[in-house]
This record gives sequence, C-alpha cells and structure tokens, in this order.
Amino acid sequence: MAASDRTVLQFSTPSATTLTVKVHPLVVFNICDCYVRRPDQAERVIGTLLGSLLPDGTVDVRNSYAVPHNEFSDQVALDIDYHHNMLMAHQKVNPKEMIVGWYSTGFGVTGGSALIHEFYSREVPNPIHLMVDTTFRNREATIKAFVSVNLSLGDQQLAAQFQEIPVDLRMAEVERVGYELLKSTTADKIPSDLEGMEASMERLLALIDDVYKYVDDVVEERISPDNNIGRFIAEALSSLPKMAAPAFDKLVNDSLQDHLLLLYLSSIIRTQLSIAEKLNTAAQVL
Repeated sequence: MAASDRTVLQFSTPSATTLTVKVHPLVVFNICDCYVRRPDQAERVIGTLLGSLLPDGTVDVRNSYAVPHNEFSDQVALDIDYHHNMLMAHQKVNPKEMIVGWYSTGFGVTGGSALIHEFYSREVPNPIHLMVDTTFRNREATIKAFVSVNLSLGDQQLAAQFQEIPVDLRMAEVERVGYELLKSTTADKIPSDLEGMEASMERLLALIDDVYKYVDDVVEERISPDNNIGRFIAEALSSLPKMAAPAFDKLVNDSLQDHLLLLYLSSIIRTQLSIAEKLNTAAQVL
C-alpha cells in the first residue's frame, strides 16, 4: 500500500493544549449549595459555567447556575428553557459573562457526560467540563477540568474523549476561611471575624516556618535550590514595607483597634434595631 493511501488514527486537539481554567471560589460555593439542595432522587447536579476567555488562553470561570435534568441509564433530559431563561437573567446583570462550559458533581466522568457536553458544544465552541467532588474526601477538594478531544479515522469521526486540563483555584484570605470551613463538611458554627483572623495568622506563621526550613536546608546544602521558589521568596520580601519595628507594630495595632471599633458599632446597631422592632410589635399589639 502506498504511503499516500494510509489512513491515520488521530486525536483532534484544536486548543486543548493551551487551555487552562481559573475558578473563582464563588463557583465552588454555588455548586456545593446546589448539591445540598438537589432533589432526593438526584445522584448529581449539573449546571452552566459563566465567565470569559482571557487573551493568554485562560478560561476565567466567575459564576454558575444549576440546570434541572434527569438521567436514565444512557439518556439525559435537560430543561433547556430554564437554561436559556437563567442565561438571559444573568446577562442582564453581567452582560460580559458568557457560557464557557458546564459543571457536574461527583467523582468521575459518566456515560451521560458525553451527551451533556455535546449539548454545550452547540451553545459555545470548545466548552470545558468542570467536575467537583462535593464529598471532600479526607478534607480535600477534588476539582478537575476537561475538554473534549475528537478521535477520528481519516475524515470520519469515531468518538470523543475527555482530556484533563490544568485548574487554578485562587482566592483571597477571607474566601479561604470560608473554603476551609466548607471542606470540613461539619461545623458547630461559622467563625467570627476575630476567629477567622486568628486562623489566618496561624496559617501565615506555619508558612513562614516552612520558608525558614527551606532556606536553612538550601544554605546547609541538604537540598538543591529551586530558582522559582527563590524568586517567589524574594518578591514576597520586597513587597514588605520598609519601616522600623515599632512603627510597624503601631500600624498593626491601630488597624486592629479600628476593626474592633467597627465590630462594636455594628453590634450596637443590631441591638438597637432589635429593640425597635420589638417595641413596634408591642405597639401594634396594644
């Protein structure tokens, strides 16, 4: 057989090799909330991801909403009208947000995922599939992202395969406190602002201890240095304000006192509103 007559089995990856996904914590919170509120007979929750495609090839996922669906063995039924109505409602508030893919809860891709992905492929080119394990096994969140890769034989498309792409979950310290509470799956109460600050300071001290240990190991030649880690440490140190220790302590104490004053004033306002509401109710009864 001539070389020109050979049929090649190949994977078609138009943009999967350059895609990365950046997920905002709000999306994870929304997915977990929808999973808790799911119908009793539903095994998983699916929904639409909203965001934008950044110039560097990163898919920025900023929002989401659940879409009602039913799954029967190898068949999937989506409420398409609900999906379109929710999309229009979201775009009235955030017109720059567009569909970037869809999400599902659970641990692993199922048979119905290909059908759902095919639907979203008609909504937007090259959608991503975000999978969130809401059970938080061992207090760790498993968040994975996939794109569909076509398997073709010559000009004939045979099947599609999900290929995993990198996921970046970035959050502010305030969001991290809530995220750590979410991963615990059970909690007696939501931590107060001071408790959240204390947990953040303990985590910061632990990270500083790790940096100290790494630097000592490099200086004593117990481990080989990493240029990237050294660059990150240098950038962190250069970002610190250059001031004397007493001035820095005064700045921190003043900020802490302002924060405590705001907490005290908000507590007084809540008490006044509660008293006014009770007096108003008593006046209406009399």
